[in-house]
Amino acid sequence: MSTLYVLLAFVVLVGAWIAFNYWRLRQAAKVVENHEFAQKIHDGQLIDLREPTEYRKKHIMGARNIPYQQLKQSLAALRKDKPVLLYENDRGQLVTQAALYLKKQGFTDIYILSYGLNAWDGKVKVN
Repeated sequence: MSTLYVLLAFVVLVGAWIAFNYWRLRQAAKVVENHEFAQKIHDGQLIDLREPTEYRKKHIMGARNIPYQQLKQSLAALRKDKPVLLYENDRGQLVTQAALYLKKQGFTDIYILSYGLNAWDGKVKVN
């Protein structure tokens, strides 16, 4: 019976952790679908967080490649007065961590492409 309580407590803690992270992300950024993301590209700073090798193979037209690992060093290249649009292949951990970091640094207008490049239906550059 105590094993059941431990398992139940574990499930509750995992669920609470997932809910907390979801809430944190919603406070930092807005996750948007293709249509809204495409509209914001014209006025925003489009950032591809993937590694350069992946970026060179395929990326959204107009995107700058700032790999997540280099985001802190490249922060001066971003303007706080313009929207920041983030994406990777899927909506994974990189965009979440990047959005939270940018929010801490004072960026207020942050958008994440829902389901990332894999689900993008707009223009891309393929090499």
